[in-house]
Amino acid sequence: MIKITLPDGSVLEREAGVTGYEIAESISPALARSVVSCGVNGETVELNRPITEDAEFVLYKFDDEQGKHTFWHTSAHLLAEALQELYPGVQFGFGPAIENGFYYDVLLPDGKQISEGDFATIEDKMKELAGKKEPVVRREVSKADALKEFAADGQTFKVEHIDQDLEDGTITTYTQGNFTDLCRGPHLVNTGDIKVVKLTSVAGCFWRGDAERESMQRLYGISFPKKKMLDDYLLMLEEAKKRDHRKIGKEMELFMFSDRVGKGLPIWLPKGTDLRLRLQEMLRKIQKQYGYQEVITPNIGGKNLYQTSGHWDHYGKDSFQPIQTPEEGEEYLLKPMNCPHHCEIFANRPRSYKELPFRCAEFGTVYRYEMSGELHGLTRVRCFTQDDAHIFCRPDQVKKEFTNVIDIIQRVFSTFNFSDENVEVQISLRDPKDKKKYIGSDEDWASAEQAIVDACEEKGMKARKEIGEAAFYGPKLDFMVKDAIGRRWQLGTIQVDYQLPQRFQLEYTGEDNQKHRPVMIHRAPFGSMERFVAVLIEHTAGHFPLWLTPDQVAILPISDKFNDYAKQVQEVLGQYDVRAILDDRSEKIGRKIRDNEMKHIPYLLIVGEKEAADGLVSVRKQGQGDQGSMKIEDFAKKINEEVRSMTEKY
Repeated sequence: MIKITLPDGSVLEREAGVTGYEIAESISPALARSVVSCGVNGETVELNRPITEDAEFVLYKFDDEQGKHTFWHTSAHLLAEALQELYPGVQFGFGPAIENGFYYDVLLPDGKQISEGDFATIEDKMKELAGKKEPVVRREVSKADALKEFAADGQTFKVEHIDQDLEDGTITTYTQGNFTDLCRGPHLVNTGDIKVVKLTSVAGCFWRGDAERESMQRLYGISFPKKKMLDDYLLMLEEAKKRDHRKIGKEMELFMFSDRVGKGLPIWLPKGTDLRLRLQEMLRKIQKQYGYQEVITPNIGGKNLYQTSGHWDHYGKDSFQPIQTPEEGEEYLLKPMNCPHHCEIFANRPRSYKELPFRCAEFGTVYRYEMSGELHGLTRVRCFTQDDAHIFCRPDQVKKEFTNVIDIIQRVFSTFNFSDENVEVQISLRDPKDKKKYIGSDEDWASAEQAIVDACEEKGMKARKEIGEAAFYGPKLDFMVKDAIGRRWQLGTIQVDYQLPQRFQLEYTGEDNQKHRPVMIHRAPFGSMERFVAVLIEHTAGHFPLWLTPDQVAILPISDKFNDYAKQVQEVLGQYDVRAILDDRSEKIGRKIRDNEMKHIPYLLIVGEKEAADGLVSVRKQGQGDQGSMKIEDFAKKINEEVRSMTEKY
């Protein structure tokens, strides 16, 4: 008999070999019909996988993230199975589940290409295969057998993947119908749960993301167990198009991109820079209350710096390649991370326990080489600025410092009305089955992971655990924010790190007059300025809080003869630090109102003959229409009071 511990703490005793489906059915037959996979000791597995030892156990429905991943993973295989029938000889690359659906990289024979006109035929074939309720069968195979099997099928990309990336004893395959794929899982028990499929786009890609390798096509899709879910998703996509930060950012003149400057390198325009600096000042004000000191470090660093930190070994291929200095023979990298620089700041002079915690913060710009096909507005760029900080502390100070960072992140989120219901917290842990991806001892990892768990418990935060999502040097606490239309974004993060202090030989003199190793905490409440602004644009649809928006007021003279009075209004508002622009175009007032509302300006001031004669402004508020007339000074005071009430939050 084995013990099955449920999320509520209750324990079931079952015979070894029991499956997740059998456990679900024993709880409730209706529950068993609604679940798609299960979690066993932190690993998501199929419902028909035997459980042979004591386990912490959880059931996942489609609504759960793990359930969606399982559902869409099987759907990716269903897509490949359909393509195999429709295009004999098709070559398959990788086909994962992603945040919203799945994709598969494929190469059709004889130079054929898939276009959107082919989507309906492929979707029909997927539905036909799903209707057969084909069992999805998992097998563990040797490397030799896997190579033989996929070579016999002519799958050259799969053979290369097995040969170069996989080790004997770790290879599993999944088969449904006549299609077999390399895969770690998990999957649905059969394809019958997939009721609705929709292919969403097709794009070009390269095998292994290498522009020197074969050109392939990446086919994207999404699937659901009910048609209404697809209908809701399509409505959400329509709303997302309206809120697209690339569209709104252009309309509001916040940022731009230039192919001459380089792909994925954002340029902040004056209004966007104004907004971004205001965000930075907000965080400066908060973190000053917690004892942070701000630093500035170079945008490049010696290659040896990142070899010492381990970033070169783990992320070198995702970085821009080294810059050579022919005269001295030195190598430099565009900075991919701020933390090694901050380690050097700590090591700059001897440190005493009395100085700890030492908290240094930086709005540091970093560079990562992303493939051009992966770039997307401000959310996926090659150059971004992290609101980074690193805390060097004694081991007994870790929990207190960690909970203080949680407080900072919660203050930031509450300022932008990301309520507790909108924020999901994830503890990202090391994968104990794949320790080669990480550095450091088991003891250090256990201490770091426990520190995060303890901090969450102390703050009363319900955090889910994700195996294998840790950074290579330590576990982390990630904050996932749901925007106004329900999409999830990873923003804030906190990480506990025992490894970098060791790799940089950081020390402080303790109360016992002996040398000790500090613990390092990494934190970024926004995550990056670029992604945070993108999420904020789409969350608010460009209607920023009054304190943050670049243009708080637009002054609209009814005709050219009132332009001088409009300029006087602008000057008075400027004396009260109200940010106002003047629209003195020779256009009809209706056109001016529409154009400025499209720019998401909160207040419009209409000025004409009556206003000029009486020193008034006629006020319109975005989304609320006419607000009546008032004295210029009274309006300015009203704006200042609104701003003050908002900024009190932080």
